[in-house]
Parts: sequence; structure tokens; C-alpha cells
Amino acid sequence: MAKQRSAATHLDPSFASDNVAGISPSILAALGQANEASAAPYGGDAVSAQLEEWAKAEFGAQAEIYPVFNGTGANVVALQAMLPRWGAAICSAGAHLNNDEGAAPERLGSIKLLPQDVPDGKLRPLDVEAELGALGFVHAAQPLAVTLTQSTEVGSLYSLEELEAVTATAHQHGMGVHIDGARLSNAAAALGVGLGEMTARAGADVVSLGGTKNGALAAEAVVVVNPARVSGLGFIRKYSMQLASKQRFISSQLLELFSTDLWHRNAEQANAQASKLAEKLRGLEGVHVPTAPSVNAVFPEVPLDMAARIQSRYLVHTWDTAPSGNPVLRLMCSWETTDDQIEALVGCAVSRRA
Repeated sequence: MAKQRSAATHLDPSFASDNVAGISPSILAALGQANEASAAPYGGDAVSAQLEEWAKAEFGAQAEIYPVFNGTGANVVALQAMLPRWGAAICSAGAHLNNDEGAAPERLGSIKLLPQDVPDGKLRPLDVEAELGALGFVHAAQPLAVTLTQSTEVGSLYSLEELEAVTATAHQHGMGVHIDGARLSNAAAALGVGLGEMTARAGADVVSLGGTKNGALAAEAVVVVNPARVSGLGFIRKYSMQLASKQRFISSQLLELFSTDLWHRNAEQANAQASKLAEKLRGLEGVHVPTAPSVNAVFPEVPLDMAARIQSRYLVHTWDTAPSGNPVLRLMCSWETTDDQIEALVGCAVSRRA
């Protein structure tokens, strides 16, 4: 069974996504500070300059950072800049880029995706090598980039060694490497590493750096680690409608989130709450949580009647169907998820009156 997305507006959205959380208080404060005086538009402001310095310190002296409005924009702008018109990007079949960006990659970016069927959402060197036969063949789109999702849509994580293996294979065959990092902070917190260590030092060329899911408001960025792998990104951002006139309001959020330990604290909280939720669900009769959460996503297999109770109260997606025939739900925790919210959901799952 394919994923079933609920869209009911009357249901509690607490576990529907990490996008349901609000804005971190210190980020709100940073927005207030950015609002105190006039500033040059389109990134010519002092806050954006500070953000650029942070990016160079974190990702390397050559790094460039381009704030954008949303993750779809970051991914599409990044891949457009990495690929010639005849190029294509290798991705996992389950990648957000392949399933949840509408038709943006194809319609707006003219990007051909080459999805690989991988069970855990993670590409491996063999998946990159599977597309090598197309290189130089004029009738095939050329595989010239690899895009990895960290953490993946199914909550799995690439280890540093796995990232390095894929990036090395891609580079060996002339391909650039992009990381879709909508939940990059959750991944880095789970692995106990810094953002630069998990991306630049693992071989990534371009990174979509997510902020919205971790406490920001409409604030994402494209980080170019290796400028030799992109062309015209600033122009592409403009014609893709991702260049903010009042960029300081995006830059101030990203600077507050990433130049402090806020990104780590928020991500660690979301990950910890997912572990807590999984443990409580695992104790319920008929519930199967196959593995402990790596990040802030929980995918429990639950009996049909329990799924019905939960989905009568909560906006929760059915992600898959288990071999038993029972639904697999996706439950997302955020930096704002409370113990009381977890207890309420567990109570709903077992209550016959829900």
C-alpha cells in the first residue's frame, strides 16, 4: 500500500511533522534585532555578511552560503547549479526530492532524477555505479550528480564512513554530491558530530541546510562547499524566486540557529522525545517498533483498531503496510514535543473510547 496522507484540518497536528513546531524564542529575538534599523537589501546587510563568515568557518574557506525561503527551493536551486541541461541526479526512490517536491525538480528545475530502489533510504556505491552505463551514451540523460538525504525519509542515518564511500565513488566518476539536509541538525546531533564534519569533510560539494524544521521560520540555505561544482547559483536563485529582498530576516535566523548551540539543543531534544515515544509505544500490546529511532521519526506497526483510534484524534500519516497487514504510522517529534503530548498520544492509542 502506498503512503496515505491525511489532510483533515480538525485533527491534532502534534505528531504530523516537525514543521508543526513554532519558532525558537531566541530566533524570534534575533528577528526583532534585525528589525531595529534599515539595512541594505538582497544580502548586502551586515547580518548576511556574518552568516557568510560563519559558513566559511564551518564548511571551509571556499564555502558560500545562499539563504532561501524553503527546502524545495534549496534543493532545486542547488541541483540546477550542479547540472548541465543534459545532466541527471541519482537519488533514492524514497527521497523527499523524488516524492514530496511536487513537480518542482522537473517543471521548474528541468532536472531528471534517477531513483534507486533502496530498502533503508540510503544510497550505496553500488547504486551510483548502477548508472555508469549511461555515461557518454547520447540517448541517455547523463548521471552527473548524486543527491543524498541525511537523515532519510525513513529515519535512517548515513554514518560518516557511508557518506565518504558514496562521495568518493561519485567523485571518482566525475559526479558532484549534494546533501538534502532538511533534518541535517537531527542527523549531526544523533551522530555526535558537527555540521561541517558530516558534510564538507565527508566529501559533499553542495548542501541544502535546513532551519525551518529545527526552530526557524521560512529559513533555509544552499551551502556551496566546492564552488567548482556549481555554476551561476546566484542567478539561478533569483530566477527561481528564492532571493529575498529583506534577506537579513532569513540570515538573522540562520545565524542565531547555527552560530550558537541552538541547532544542537533543538535537534537533540526532538531526537530524545522520539526515543521516549518509541519506548512507550513498544510497551503496548500489538505494537511493533522494529528499531530504536535514529533521529526524530518513529515508525510503529500498530493494530488496525489502534491506528483508527490514533487517526481519529491526530493528524498522522499511514506510511506503509507491514507484512502482517497492519498499518505502519509515521510519528514525528519536534524540539517542542512535550512529555504530556507523548502521554496523551499513548493514552489515545489504548483508549477504547477514542
